[in-house]
Amino acid sequence: MVGAVQGAGVVVTGAGGGIGAALARRFAAEGARVVVNDLDGDRAKAVADEIGGIAVPGDASAIVSAARDALGGTVDVYCANAGLASGGTEAADEKVWALAWDVNVMAHVRAAHELLPAWLERGSGRFVSTVSAAGLLTMIGAAPYSVTKHGAYAFAEWLSLTYRHRGVKVHAICPQGVRTDMLTASGSAGDLVLAPTAIEPEHVADALFEGIEKDRFLILPHPEVAGYYQARAADPDRWLTNMNHIQQKWETTG
Repeated sequence: MVGAVQGAGVVVTGAGGGIGAALARRFAAEGARVVVNDLDGDRAKAVADEIGGIAVPGDASAIVSAARDALGGTVDVYCANAGLASGGTEAADEKVWALAWDVNVMAHVRAAHELLPAWLERGSGRFVSTVSAAGLLTMIGAAPYSVTKHGAYAFAEWLSLTYRHRGVKVHAICPQGVRTDMLTASGSAGDLVLAPTAIEPEHVADALFEGIEKDRFLILPHPEVAGYYQARAADPDRWLTNMNHIQQKWETTG
């Protein structure tokens, strides 16, 4: 049992399935009171009914107030999990870029804007951002996704360095492939890069709770990502050359 979340009011966005549903189930199992959010109201209700939670369907950018009310006035943990896996290159339609930015970055910003005044006043709060290894590294064939996930990671990092001395805990979850609908939708690029080492959503929840226990900002359900991240920083040209080899392989076989 993780005492940090027992009895806490928790919100999980994009929790109708995949990682979000796994997080909601784990928080509920650890004794938290959980709001399950999803654009699909039926899916949100199904998960909420399963775990004894509260369904608050709707756009993740605009549900903080309703979720707070559903929890009796206080949100202790907010999991900004809803995300959009937008593929394409620089030539992707600007509407695709704008939507990816809105869902993957600005939804986090809007939630933090709503949550931080109360958290700073009382000196506690926990913001969990489901980013992706793409936010630390990149993903072939998915420029909007890769760029906006870098933005999501940067925002989580900024929140942590700015408010940690005032009691706000921040965690950035950065998995590689996870067996969800999003992985299926990633197509041949996902088959090449992500599928071989894909894990179950429950393993992501396990990694988060280990990180909460150890008060760790960066959550890596795939530990090998740490080595890739170090290699990228130590020798960017070599890392880019290696990634370009993967790009060429995808172009040839995808």
